[in-house]
Amino acid sequence: MKTVIIKRNAYGYGKHKLNPLFEDFAKHCGFKIKVHRPYRPKTKGKVERFNHYLRYSFHNALKVKLVMQNYEMNVDSANAEVLKWLDNRANKLIHQTTLQQPFKLLADERPHLLRLPKPYNGIHPKVIIGSIVKNNHSVKSSVPIASISIPNRDLQNYDSLIPSLMLLTASYAIYQGVTLWS
Repeated sequence: MKTVIIKRNAYGYGKHKLNPLFEDFAKHCGFKIKVHRPYRPKTKGKVERFNHYLRYSFHNALKVKLVMQNYEMNVDSANAEVLKWLDNRANKLIHQTTLQQPFKLLADERPHLLRLPKPYNGIHPKVIIGSIVKNNHSVKSSVPIASISIPNRDLQNYDSLIPSLMLLTASYAIYQGVTLWS
């Protein structure tokens, strides 16, 4: 996932280029990022197995139930139902690996858990506004140079900004007489 790892082995074997926003989040929460090889069930299967259980024990059953009642599944209905499912089914069953109920294990572990960190606000890059290049003429802004804080968003939202940022960068470089690529 590009939200976690940008390029594998970018700096040598086992030295990956990680997403800086995710690295910052990991530091904030106090955990280390450990990258596993893709498609390796020995390391990832235990984590991914719950997704299979959730889909076939909860998601599909809820979808059928809602369709039969002429309702459409959305985030709100799924969130309301998943809490009931966790309380009444998933956390009450005896887990095959631990041979205990998850609720009871959580009660035993709760005194040993670390506190949650403060809410994560993300990295807010600052954009400096000076002059605007419009129709090959520089238009000075009457507003003093200000910094704008960009809110934390999913990285896919930024893909739509790339063409306009490239145009803005090229226009500014042409205005300044700078060569972008050598």
